[in-house]
Amino acid sequence: MTAPANLSKTGAALAVAALALLCGVQLGCGSADAGGATGGTRVIVLGFDGMDYTLTKEFMASGVMPNFSRLAREGQFTPLETSVPPLSPVAWSNFITGMDSGGHGIFDFLHRDPDTIIPYNSISTAESAEPRKLWGCWQIPGSGSLELSRKGTPFWEMLEDRGVETSILRMPANFPPTGTATHELTGMGTPDLLGGYGEFSFYTSELFAFGGQEVGGGEVHEAWPEDGVVRAKLFGPPNPFWSDKDPCREKKLELEFEAFLDDEEDVAKLVVGDEKLILQVGEWSEWVPVAFEMIPTQSITGMVRFYLRQVRPEFELYASPINFDPMAPALPVSTPDDYAADLAEASGRFFTQGMPEDTKALTEEVFTPEDFLAQAEIAGREIRDQFRYVIDQFQNSRSADRLLFYYFGNLDQISHVMFRTIDPEHPAYDPAIDKELGGVIERLYREADEVVGYTLDNMAEGTRLVIMSDHGFASFRRTFNLNSWLRDNGYLKAKNPEIRKEPSLFFNVDWSGTRAYGAGFNGLYVNLRDREKNGIVSEGEREALLDEIAAKLLQVVDPLTGEPAITKVYRSEEVYQDRGQMEIGPDLVIGFAHGTRISSPSILGELSAEIFEDNIDFWSGDHGMDHTTVPGILLTDRPFKKPATSLKNLAASILAEYGIDEFPVRDAG
Repeated sequence: MTAPANLSKTGAALAVAALALLCGVQLGCGSADAGGATGGTRVIVLGFDGMDYTLTKEFMASGVMPNFSRLAREGQFTPLETSVPPLSPVAWSNFITGMDSGGHGIFDFLHRDPDTIIPYNSISTAESAEPRKLWGCWQIPGSGSLELSRKGTPFWEMLEDRGVETSILRMPANFPPTGTATHELTGMGTPDLLGGYGEFSFYTSELFAFGGQEVGGGEVHEAWPEDGVVRAKLFGPPNPFWSDKDPCREKKLELEFEAFLDDEEDVAKLVVGDEKLILQVGEWSEWVPVAFEMIPTQSITGMVRFYLRQVRPEFELYASPINFDPMAPALPVSTPDDYAADLAEASGRFFTQGMPEDTKALTEEVFTPEDFLAQAEIAGREIRDQFRYVIDQFQNSRSADRLLFYYFGNLDQISHVMFRTIDPEHPAYDPAIDKELGGVIERLYREADEVVGYTLDNMAEGTRLVIMSDHGFASFRRTFNLNSWLRDNGYLKAKNPEIRKEPSLFFNVDWSGTRAYGAGFNGLYVNLRDREKNGIVSEGEREALLDEIAAKLLQVVDPLTGEPAITKVYRSEEVYQDRGQMEIGPDLVIGFAHGTRISSPSILGELSAEIFEDNIDFWSGDHGMDHTTVPGILLTDRPFKKPATSLKNLAASILAEYGIDEFPVRDAG
């Protein structure tokens, strides 16, 4: 699930019950239908983001994933074709709608506004934010409404129309919730309280700890103890009552807090509003509810976790992105509105931010790898613990026909930053660090297997079990700056070729001499007249230009490896069969070679001196490549009535189990 969270400078495992060992592969052994309706069609779909087919197959063969193997012996285990490009919001939208990007309109994590060439969040937009801006600039409730950008009919709506009870938990690319399922909880794409993919705060007394440079994905605040007390502030979203100016420039809401440091022990007492808590060094807090006062009669609520890094010789305190509080979310995150609160009351408060693992804090060296893994384990444990409650509710439903989809993203996000631990040939591999962490990836797959074991032991006889992933994974060794390649090959013109500190957002691009540019992770656009604000290429010139660029890109060889850097180049009108949203998407989709990905600077229009570079970041695993090289997985307890070969037709196979044959509904025009 590659995300803009990785842009530099921008932006308790479940046990397998002993009963399983006695029951072998009999799915319903010992599972009473306690209180629930009998008969009917019941399907459970477990979605593991980023589960790789090759790795899964290897771990099954080596005995790491006995429950997967147990299912595969009786059912079906195959690779699952992913989307073009293989980015999570695109892939999950294919699954949800049964259409490709041309129909559902999600082509990337980022889309670009042709009037400004400024990227914006592809999943949801604010109706009141005009012109559209980068994530983080929409105003909080009262200033407008958010709209789900994805088009098409979600497959669960077809089920609900026929009386099937559906529970769709953490489905990516589904914020705000559609409101068409019996139960919905939003997932990837759900912002933090500030409106972005997650912005942490780090408080430190170490002067110039980060050399004065920007920290991507968070803010560093100097915080000095005075008489043993640190006084600091949490910063919320812009206050809509402050002014009616650009929301990106408005005054932020603030909440003061204090940290009282013990004179002798490595411990601090935090006082945050009405909340008081004591943390030892190396300890994480539980969720702390916070309220930001907008005016004396109105506040906006959220919640935050704290992590005390150290109290001496320097003070260091991490505060997570401010999440919506599921007990009282500032924006809708569930269907019905109080379902998130029901979940929180049953299993405790939980991350509502769509990608809770703070990879940014790791890549910016605010976290050590150990810090990151501790934080990611908290996020993963919340989801696994909540799953137990959800399975129980599903089991005891009075509806004869029902479906549960439950999403797990922990494997994907940790794989992104820990993949180098299983690749000693990676440019960033550090034996001193990575050898010690070498079992992290295997542990993630083992935990996924334990979730499957728990499911098998706690679902009623006759329930169908489907396990799938949206894409696979690969070691990300080399970066390719598409915009720099376009510059060096005469398709993009820089205003100042000698500039030392290259700005992003295409600020150094001379549009009067630019015929093509890259935006997002895999998209290439023609600077088309009457489409782009400063377009210079006529419609009649477009075809020949695209043919020329595509042919040249396929000939590019990485000078380090001697291998092609790009193995697929797709014309949008050829690769996408659905047509309703084609005007949003790129002209070409670039399929990078296995092991190569777009460079982070290129994603937001920053030019670099070199086209190719070694990837030396923690972000060492990815999937934004040629989609044929990173398939997902499909594992079922028995073959489908209607075979599934790709994400695009998987939902149709699930619907066929309920006797529904007319999916997808192409209403996206």
